Amino acid sequence: MLCMTFRYAEHTLLLEKENMSVPNVAIKLISQAQTCEERFLRQIFVRDQMATWSKQPLIMARADGVHYWDVAGKQYLDALSGIYVVSLGHNNRRVIEAIHRQLDLTHFSPVMHGTNPPAVQLANLLAELAPGDLSAVKFQCGGSEVTEAAIKIARQYHKLTGHPGKYKIISRYQSWHGSTLGSLSASGLKSRKTVNEPLAPGFLHVFPPTCYRCPFDKTHPECDITCATIVGDVIDAEDAETVAAVMVEPIGHTGGIIDPPDEYLPILREVCDRHNVLLIFDEIITGAGRTGRMFAAETFGVLPDVICTAKGLGGGYAPISAMICRRHIADVFWSEEPDNPGFVEGHTFEGNPISCAAALAVLQEIIERDVLANVRRQGARLREHFERLAEKYDVIGDIRGKGLLQGVELVRDRETKEQFPADNPLGLRVGRRALENGLLCRFDPHWIAFGPPLISTDDEIDQMVEVLDRSFEEVLSESGERTATR
Repeated sequence: MLCMTFRYAEHTLLLEKENMSVPNVAIKLISQAQTCEERFLRQIFVRDQMATWSKQPLIMARADGVHYWDVAGKQYLDALSGIYVVSLGHNNRRVIEAIHRQLDLTHFSPVMHGTNPPAVQLANLLAELAPGDLSAVKFQCGGSEVTEAAIKIARQYHKLTGHPGKYKIISRYQSWHGSTLGSLSASGLKSRKTVNEPLAPGFLHVFPPTCYRCPFDKTHPECDITCATIVGDVIDAEDAETVAAVMVEPIGHTGGIIDPPDEYLPILREVCDRHNVLLIFDEIITGAGRTGRMFAAETFGVLPDVICTAKGLGGGYAPISAMICRRHIADVFWSEEPDNPGFVEGHTFEGNPISCAAALAVLQEIIERDVLANVRRQGARLREHFERLAEKYDVIGDIRGKGLLQGVELVRDRETKEQFPADNPLGLRVGRRALENGLLCRFDPHWIAFGPPLISTDDEIDQMVEVLDRSFEEVLSESGERTATR
C-alpha cells in the first residue's frame, strides 16, 4: 500500500492508493473571496513584488465587452485589452463557440508526428493576410517563443545558404522581445535583463528612434536618421558575415510607445538587403490589427523577412503566437537533402487545435466586421482626446503611437523635457489613481499608454479618457503641481 499525502491550502488529504486505484475524493477549493487573502497568495507569483502587491491584490473574477469586475464586484474599464491581448473584447460569442466546437473534435494533436486541420487553415489564412510573400508559418504559444523562433530561423537559414558564420542579432535598447533566454538576450530593457545576467552571447544593441529624446542630440529631420543608418555602421564594424538579423518592434512598447520617423524602417530594410541580413519585425503587440492594418508592416509600408505576432491573434481566448517568414526563406527548409533537417524548432503546444480554432474565429471577426476601420477611427478619436489633455496638462510632453496603441510621455518641464524625480514619478501616481478610479491602462514612471480592445466604441473611448483626465486632475491637485499650459 502506498500512502500519498496532498496538501491543499489548510487541508491535508490522505489517499490510500492500492493497485493503482484511487478512491473518489472531492477536492475542496478555497473560495473566490479567499483568493484575495495574503495567506493564499503566498502560493503564486505575479509580476510584482509579492510582499507589496498582496496587501492590495487585484484579482479579476469576470469580464464582458471592455469591462472587468474584480472579486469584490468593482468594475474596471479595460483600456489595455488585458495586456494588448483582448483584441475583440471579453466574452465574444463567436470565438467561444468556435472553441466549443473544436473541443468536441480534438483538443490536442501529436505534434511530433504532424498537425491538425485548424492549424493548416490558420497558416493559410495568415499567408493570405500577411503582406508581400510572407507565407510560411510556425505556431507557438506566446510572444517569447516566436521571437526566439525568429532568431533560430535566421541562424539556420544562413547556415543552409552557405553563411554559417552569420549568427549575431542586432536589436535595440529599451526593447522587449520576451522572457526566454534568447528573446531576453535580444531585449534591451535593463530592469529585466540585469537580474538574469549573464545572458546568451551573440546579441548587440543600438539606440532606438526616440526622437523626443534623441540619443545623438539631433533633431528630426535634419538628423539624417542616424538611429537607422548607424545600424549599417554596426554591421560593418562587426563584419557582415557574422550578423544574421536585425530585430525591431515597428512601434517600441517598453521604451514608452516609440513611434519611429517615416524614414526609419525603410532605411533598415535597405541596410539589411545590402548586408544579406534578415529583418525581423516583432509584432507581438502591433500585429492582428492594433495599428489599423492587419500588421504594422503595412502601416509603415515596409516588408520584413519575418513577422512575429501573438497577443491579439488569439484574443486572449487561448494562447497562440505565429512566426511568419517570406517564401524564399521557407523554401530553403523544404528539401529532401539528408543534411537539411527542415526548421529545427518545436514546442509541445505548437499549433494546438483549440488555440488555432480561436485564432481563426478572431481573424474572421476582424475581417468580416471591418474591425480595422474601427481601429483607425477610434485611434483618431483617442489622439484628439490626448491632444486635449496635453492642452490642459503641461506635464504631457509628447504623444506617440498609431491606431489603438498610443501613449503620452510625462515631464516636469515641457520646455526642458525634465522628468519627474525617480522616487516620485508622475506616471506611477496617475496610473495607480486611474486603477483606483476603475481604469486599467499601461503606466510606467514616465509614461502612460492605452491599448483598448479593437472593438471599442466612441462612448467607451470617451469614458476611458474621462477617467484618465480625472485621475490627472486629482493627482496634480493633491500635489500642488501645475495642471494647465495656460
